[in-house]
Amino acid sequence: MAKNTLSSRFRKVDIDEYDENKFVDDHDEAADQQGPDAVEVDNLIRQGDMMTAFHIALRNPPLNTKNPAVKERAQAVVLRVLTSFRSSDIEPAVKSLDRNGVDLLMKYIYRGFERPSDNSSAILLQWHEKAFAVGGLGSIVRVLTARKTV
Repeated sequence: MAKNTLSSRFRKVDIDEYDENKFVDDHDEAADQQGPDAVEVDNLIRQGDMMTAFHIALRNPPLNTKNPAVKERAQAVVLRVLTSFRSSDIEPAVKSLDRNGVDLLMKYIYRGFERPSDNSSAILLQWHEKAFAVGGLGSIVRVLTARKTV
């Protein structure tokens, strides 16, 4: 018998450390995952600066948080911005986003479809049409297969 077969050094390796299904949440989510600033977005909507309000609403998404209240608050802020846009201003707003921004917008659109409110479905369908034109089918696939939700 060879000397290497009697060695027990291989038993010191923790194979569970390399398991991709084992999830350890070691990220402090309280510091940076609070969602968009609702007061700032409301002030911009009242001033009529819809494009800036749109970008601020999408700036800090609560992707890594498990707190449903934070996610609901962020969804409400984004939905308020989306419903405040005129139909003619939707396409330039969507075109001003990069690929990740369009994917994030699609996440919020699908989240809005889950819980429709007064006339929000018609508005969200307009946004979906423009986001699909920019992001394509790949954006929908990325959103539906993403593990991190808004």
